[in-house]
Parts: sequence; structure tokens; C-alpha cells
Amino acid sequence: MTRRPVLYVFGSAAPPVREFPDVVRRAQAEGYEVCVGLTPTAARWLGGEVAGLAEATGHPVRSAYKLPGEPDVWPRADAILVAPATFNTLNHWALGLTEHFIVGVVAEGIGKEIPLVTMPCVNSAYVRHPQFGRSLATLREAGVEVLYGPGGFVPHRSGERRADGYPWDVALGAVARVLGGRR
Repeated sequence: MTRRPVLYVFGSAAPPVREFPDVVRRAQAEGYEVCVGLTPTAARWLGGEVAGLAEATGHPVRSAYKLPGEPDVWPRADAILVAPATFNTLNHWALGLTEHFIVGVVAEGIGKEIPLVTMPCVNSAYVRHPQFGRSLATLREAGVEVLYGPGGFVPHRSGERRADGYPWDVALGAVARVLGGRR
């Protein structure tokens, strides 16, 4: 039996994170073994659904670093999807500020050459901040597939949601693309 590729699905606190149960099912249907990581705020947003995600994946949902000496509880990632990625998460990642577990894993993932895909979820007010464009450029230069703009995430106005929803198909399609022949 061939091993299923391991996909880490990481999310930060933006409304599409509430769709994680469906996203996990979709990723599993596409043949991935899934591990879920969340920022602490995203974990709080999902509340009781965190236990269901752990049960569905067979792996604990993580939002904090393990203690020194504790064993890793997840298999090694073949790819990591960070979506939805908030303004805060993207900037921390680009700047190498690894206070949160998921940011630490993806920052290290660059050096480990793990295929990384991210799709922002930001409003047009955040996009105007000068650090946003610099952060996206930094991540792209580091080899991260950033799904922003036409064909990816297009920002909405502050206080609104995209009428067509968050483009999860684009995100999962990009994961399949970056994995290429590894699937």
C-alpha cells in the first residue's frame, strides 16, 4: 500500500477557518493524511469543533508548541497549506516572528524545503498597509506559493465577505500542483 501524502492544514482567525471541518474532509477525499494547526485565536473560534477535527484526522489539533523532550505527534509534512492567513500571520511569518506554533512550523518549513502554499484572508484596508506587500514579496522570494490577487484571494472591503466565498478549490489545487509527482 502506498503512503498517503501528509498535508498540514493551518489556519488563523479569519471567518473561513470555520469551514475547516469541510476542508479537512475534502483534503482527505483527495488522498491526503491531514494534520490541523491553528493560531490560538482560531482554536478558540472553533471551540468544540477542535475535538471533531482531531477525531476526523486521527491526529491532535495543535495550536501550541510541544514542550522540550516531548515526542512529535504528527508525521512529517509533505506540504503545508496556510489558509486562511491573516494580516498578522503573514507579517509574522515573513518577519520570522515565531511566537505562534503555526508560524514557527512554516518559518522552519522554508529552511526544510517543505512545499508551502498560503492564501491570505485580508480586507482592503490591511492591503494598503506598506508591510503587507513586503511580506508577500518576502514569502514568494522564499519559495512560498502565495495565492493572492486574480486566480487567488482578492481582498474585500472592511466588514464584508467575498460574495463567492473563500476559494478553497484554488488552495487545494495549488497544494496538488506543488506536490507534483509526490501524490
